[in-house]
Amino acid sequence: MRITKARFLAVAAAVTVTGTPALAEPVVVTDIPPVHSLVARVMQGVGEPTLILPPGASPHGYAMRPSEAAALSDADVVFWVGPELTPWLDRAIETLGTNAKAVELLEAPGTVHLEFREGATFEAHHHGDEEHDGHGHDEAGHDDHDHDDHGDGAHEHAEHDHDGDEDHAAHDDHEGHDHDDHEGHGHDEHADAHGHDHHGVDPHAWLDPENGKVWLTAIAETLAQADPDNADAYRANAADASGELDALTDTISGTLEPVRGKPFIVFHDAYHYFENRFDIEAAGAVSLSDASKPGPARVKEIRDTIVSLGAACVFAEPQFPPALITTLIEGTDAREATLDPLGTEIEPGPALYPALLTDLAANLSDCLD
Repeated sequence: MRITKARFLAVAAAVTVTGTPALAEPVVVTDIPPVHSLVARVMQGVGEPTLILPPGASPHGYAMRPSEAAALSDADVVFWVGPELTPWLDRAIETLGTNAKAVELLEAPGTVHLEFREGATFEAHHHGDEEHDGHGHDEAGHDDHDHDDHGDGAHEHAEHDHDGDEDHAAHDDHEGHDHDDHEGHGHDEHADAHGHDHHGVDPHAWLDPENGKVWLTAIAETLAQADPDNADAYRANAADASGELDALTDTISGTLEPVRGKPFIVFHDAYHYFENRFDIEAAGAVSLSDASKPGPARVKEIRDTIVSLGAACVFAEPQFPPALITTLIEGTDAREATLDPLGTEIEPGPALYPALLTDLAANLSDCLD
């Protein structure tokens, strides 16, 4: 492993009075705030991971700042969901994180996988017990996944409705980043080839706390291998966090029990894992993705669904103006509220992940009650 300046200084600072160098903890980088939170919980008391995507940034398209690129270059371990969520990071890891062990958490054994739902409105999906045990996805196709070949259409970046309902220009303006900005860090033909179909594995898997538990174990084992001196601490932290998630799952189930079966609409199809785990399913999504704008046909279909089902609530997301939601519910009894799959307004750190799940349950319950 090459010795970077940062690593040299860290080792130098750790030299004991006898002159024997002590090993520094690994330099760890993560992609999105929920993954950062899980890693920070496992590393608690040992070190802190670096977050690449700041709160509020879209995971589907992001131009890294120099400090973030430098962190990736110095990384020993990178934890990320995978190219299905952040296709631009795939190339960045290949070019900048050449000395890092990159762990795609979506590929962690035992992870529950769900498919994207089709259309503006969702038919009831009956998920069997096998999915809750972590076997709901057809692994025959997913295990053939090739890190260098992501042409299966599972990636969500730059998605567009092939009916023509989605406004292509909305993607170019999303989050204020243009394509030229992204190309410096791998947002080029790789993303274009993999982001136009909203099909395949849904990458928002962190919203199922059972997946959170699986990922805690994968994170702890990876760090234990990278830093054997602190292996016991990593494993103990992961075990404690897993127990906390069990208790939180019970609490959330109780919170949502009174509102199960009440119809609601989400901004985009990001909550399938949470809905599936807690048996509370959305009736449809306003937009195909958070990187595209719904066209007139989709808006009409959603409006008709709100009216026909008597939808109790339509949920916006904090990154987007609520004007469209306000228009959709005008003249109906539906209420407006907000759901956030990334914890944009929560302080990054070990507490973000449980707070994110708690907020989702509270916002659903408050609006649907």
